[in-house]
Amino acid sequence: MIKRWVLKQKVDPELVDNLARALNIEFTLAELLVQRDIYTYEAARDFFRPSLKKLHDPFLMKDMDKAIDRIDSALQNKEKILVYGDYDVDGTTAVALVFTFLRTYHKQIDFYIPDRYSEGYGISYKGIDFAAENDFKLIIALDCGIKAVEKVAYAKEKGVDFIICDHHRPGDIIPPAVAVLDAKRVDCNYPYKELSGCGVGFKLIQAFSINNKLPFENLMQYLDLVVVSIASDIVPITGENRILAHFGLKLINSSPRPGLKAILKSANLNRSNGNTHKMTRDLTISDMVFMVGPRINAAGRIETGNNSVELLNTNNDVDAERMAVQINECNNERRSLDSHTTAAALEMIEQSEELRKNKATIVYDPEWHKGVIGIVASRLTEVYYKPTIVFCKSNGLITGSARSVKDFDVYDAIDACSDLLEHFGGHKYAAGLSLKPENLERFKARFMRMVDENMTEAMMIPEVEIDAVLNLTDISPKFYRILKQFAPFGPGNMSPVFKTEKLIDTGFSRIVGKNHLKLSLVHPHISGFPVSGIAFQLGHQLDVVKSTKPFSICYHLEENEWNGKISLQLNVKDIKADSAEDFEYPY
Repeated sequence: MIKRWVLKQKVDPELVDNLARALNIEFTLAELLVQRDIYTYEAARDFFRPSLKKLHDPFLMKDMDKAIDRIDSALQNKEKILVYGDYDVDGTTAVALVFTFLRTYHKQIDFYIPDRYSEGYGISYKGIDFAAENDFKLIIALDCGIKAVEKVAYAKEKGVDFIICDHHRPGDIIPPAVAVLDAKRVDCNYPYKELSGCGVGFKLIQAFSINNKLPFENLMQYLDLVVVSIASDIVPITGENRILAHFGLKLINSSPRPGLKAILKSANLNRSNGNTHKMTRDLTISDMVFMVGPRINAAGRIETGNNSVELLNTNNDVDAERMAVQINECNNERRSLDSHTTAAALEMIEQSEELRKNKATIVYDPEWHKGVIGIVASRLTEVYYKPTIVFCKSNGLITGSARSVKDFDVYDAIDACSDLLEHFGGHKYAAGLSLKPENLERFKARFMRMVDENMTEAMMIPEVEIDAVLNLTDISPKFYRILKQFAPFGPGNMSPVFKTEKLIDTGFSRIVGKNHLKLSLVHPHISGFPVSGIAFQLGHQLDVVKSTKPFSICYHLEENEWNGKISLQLNVKDIKADSAEDFEYPY
């Protein structure tokens, strides 16, 4: 697939030069900081040295005082509390966090994860009935509830109060709960708007601790859960999220809770010897996204999200390992279902000229497994680079999972069809929805019209955004040592992509594995010192590399460990023969 290379808009060179001198770093590193709106020594210090003291006062969030008053009242009156959350990673980590914390101070507490298949996403009438029938007076809903207006009103009629802790976009009406914590509320002045659902849960227990004069140090043990949620829910790793992610990763790399330690072991990411916990390397946000999160998710996809919460809550290593093995088996089953469903969806598209020519992909099979349609939507988006919705049938409704491409707001497109839907929610690039079978064709037609009207041809070409142009000689040990401190990487603070021009092959580049390139490159007119690189799934570019003509690459810098030795390598994202049109400025 052809990719468009776009160099980030140039920043003020005077700002960059001043920062480079103040920090005594290379111009390119200072340029990367200015791109991230870091202009001063003090701002750079806060970026490179995150501090928990920089977390915002949780009482700045609208309704936080009401939420804490209601929890304190429940504790004083010995009321039963039900901690309720979605079945995905963000929901189950949030439930594990709030449930475990409050259980320390209140024994009349339990948790509830709705069943993906019989109840669906978010707050359910079945869950409310369970609470009412078992004398729970307060439900704390995490990672869901912001649109549950009718359901919260139903609970109120049954004598059950709600505290909603959510981070999704609100609708026009806020549910009639005792407190609704969501920084995305238009009437909420909380300074940071991008917390995960688990992050909102963390702010809740932070506020409880402040109000009850409990030491902040008691909250540190929950940061491993918060970072898993931040990574898995793909929220921006900026501001407060970056602080929480930084310290969460430190905890996971030093002393994770038994459940996470068992997951890491099942994913072959740690070496354990008795009570010794040692990582094969420092784990990153990517490890949380691709190795930890899918395993936690698998329980809710294949069996029940309760299993994930139980695993994350346990303090027993033996129990944790047993449950982690069970969840890993669910993950293996999920991968098999994902693979078969993806293959079927790809075949469906290849056999339909209409599907191939449309600006968006919508596929439906009533027999597909509801637990993997989101993953399949992501796979199809990677292949065809179009907004994608994958539908299946569940409990008499058509259920879909949507994914999008850069700059196209799939949530807004679905919102324009809301009168045809039973339920929907999500973000700019990912959403879930359900509708009656008789509305499917009308939904498809209107959604496709929204895509046609708002999706430009340029948006259909994958884009590689390049942070800076480098010569290979610019890459020094000091350069990389400072670059590593830009982590944790993720949305809003992606690992920098560099471009290097006029490279040639040393003669040792070759295809490895199925379709990967192992590269050995030099800058012939600058330095004859070879640099190693790996280009995954770019074996078809071998002719460009071997042509003896200069070419350009865009890449990340990373460390590679082989036979106990660590070396620097280029992780190449794309390769192009040199020409005047290799990249463009966006403005």
